[in-house]
Amino acid sequence: MINEIEMKRFGEVVGRLLNGGEKIELVGDVGAGKTTLVKGIAVGLGIDENIQSPSFTINRVYDGRDNIILSHYDFYRLDDAGIMADELGEVIDDKKMVTIIEWGGAVSEILPKDRLIINISSPTEESRRLMIESGGVISEKLKVGLMK
Repeated sequence: MINEIEMKRFGEVVGRLLNGGEKIELVGDVGAGKTTLVKGIAVGLGIDENIQSPSFTINRVYDGRDNIILSHYDFYRLDDAGIMADELGEVIDDKKMVTIIEWGGAVSEILPKDRLIINISSPTEESRRLMIESGGVISEKLKVGLMK
């Protein structure tokens, strides 16, 4: 189990391993720490902007190191992603983009199998438990890198 500071540090490790083209789905209840994790990933990607949850904007984009773009989607408020699903479908295979998706149920039909899925649960108010799954070659390589 990890706390908020460790969650951000873990995210930073994830960010350092990213090369572009990776897809990450974050699964967890409201307040589980998904945005905290993304803040850490942004640090690992060399992004010094203030990372905010895209709950109301649906998508936020940040420029990182080595011309990597971090595209952070949050479909929490959408039962049907509509035009945003179309946008995600157009950019999800961009080799220079790291795509992070929260609340992916609204776009599950276009999410690639090869994605890292990080399930975040909250056994207590101050602690989180992470379960990591991979669905293909790229996400498995990332998962193995995280286990070192």
